[in-house]
Amino acid sequence: MRSSMAKEKATDDSEPKAAGAKRVLLVDDDPEIIDAIRYALESRGYQIFIARDGNQGLAMAEREDPDLVILDMMMPKRSGFLVLEKLRRTRPVPVRVIMITANEGSRHKAYAEMLGVDDYLRKPFAMDKLVDAVQRLLA
Repeated sequence: MRSSMAKEKATDDSEPKAAGAKRVLLVDDDPEIIDAIRYALESRGYQIFIARDGNQGLAMAEREDPDLVILDMMMPKRSGFLVLEKLRRTRPVPVRVIMITANEGSRHKAYAEMLGVDDYLRKPFAMDKLVDAVQRLLA
């Protein structure tokens, strides 16, 4: 599986990108959500990096230095909360973070806000709502 991700990553890097394109790290384990968000944001000129679990997301955030992270709350290996906590502790300049979740609980939203999330969207959400949030946070 790792080699297929490396191939996917290599393909992403070899595609020509617009100079100065904003860099977005998408951390989610659902292939359908990944494909939908990737399509919506790449079609608007954003450079997208994909991580499929929390540990990979942290490693890619360090390596790729994204302008924004779209972070699922419930993921394998490390939850979105643990990723957000570590991003907030270790980055000298805080990265913008949009947390996405299917969880209905208001306590989760309050905790994410306490950790400094920039936006919080409950699944299912209209893709336009996510794109608007990305554009607003990267303006």
